[in-house]
Amino acid sequence: MSAPEVTTTIQTLIKQESLPDSYADTVKKTILPLAQHIHSLRQARSEPIIIGIHGAQGTGKSTLTLFLRELLSTHYRIPTANFSLDDLYLTRAEREQLAREVHPLFITRGVPGTHDIALGQQVIEQLKAAGPESEIPIPAFDKSRDDRCLQEQWPVFRGRAQVILVEGWCIGAVPAASEEELMTPVNELEQAEDPEGLWRRYVNQCLKGEYCGFFDQLDSLIMLRAPSMECVLQWRTLQEHKLRERSVSAPEQGNKSGESAQPSRIMSDEEVVRFIMHYERITRASLAEMPARADCLINVGEDHSFSEPLIRQRQ
Repeated sequence: MSAPEVTTTIQTLIKQESLPDSYADTVKKTILPLAQHIHSLRQARSEPIIIGIHGAQGTGKSTLTLFLRELLSTHYRIPTANFSLDDLYLTRAEREQLAREVHPLFITRGVPGTHDIALGQQVIEQLKAAGPESEIPIPAFDKSRDDRCLQEQWPVFRGRAQVILVEGWCIGAVPAASEEELMTPVNELEQAEDPEGLWRRYVNQCLKGEYCGFFDQLDSLIMLRAPSMECVLQWRTLQEHKLRERSVSAPEQGNKSGESAQPSRIMSDEEVVRFIMHYERITRASLAEMPARADCLINVGEDHSFSEPLIRQRQ
């Protein structure tokens, strides 16, 4: 792995993602040591490894994942696949059904219970068992339409992955310790729209169930720790602004059967505030307890700067 080649890869990705030139310092300080750590983990195992990347909205999980994938694939020669929990969201129709049958708040994507965890597990098993010529479709979700993309639009991973990166806002989250803990609302949304705690209890049961099993298979948990819940709201609002800009500049496309495109579901700033309230309980709990148990902790500054990774060896 030559230094000039690494530098070229970094500069190419920075330009592709419209990042400031200073992000190259972040790569050298934070991401390259992390890539080396993952490389060492893979060398110590006889089978593919699964790396979980946790971080609240706007912390930079997707960008970190992209750089790790490219560095591992290109320079360490380790075939690396990735997907996001966001890409496992239930379809709009499935969430509408969940909202009717369980609680109206489940129409909003995000919390445990609104993902197709079985689909995520299937993808992991396929990636681990694949042969050199295998083609594995990776699920994709269109946030501007608030619905899963058609399968023919999913990206395809070719070959057998040796590292699988799974990123998401609630990756590695743990359920509340007691029912009593759930009953005190953390915000206006919980107080006004879930006064009996039905939605909260269902979310917690999901965390205890299939989500727990999904997270237990992680070989390493990386946490991007946001400085505060207020920063999370600010960053998530900025994400929606960027999504709106991209949507405005993109052509309207219908599907292959000639139907018109779905209406955009991009949120206003007020809607983002309400949206974040769905995530607040688990985000606050993770910020409080996860730093002590994450295998790798990266502190994120208010200016989005990354600290050097604090890496712990599992016993």
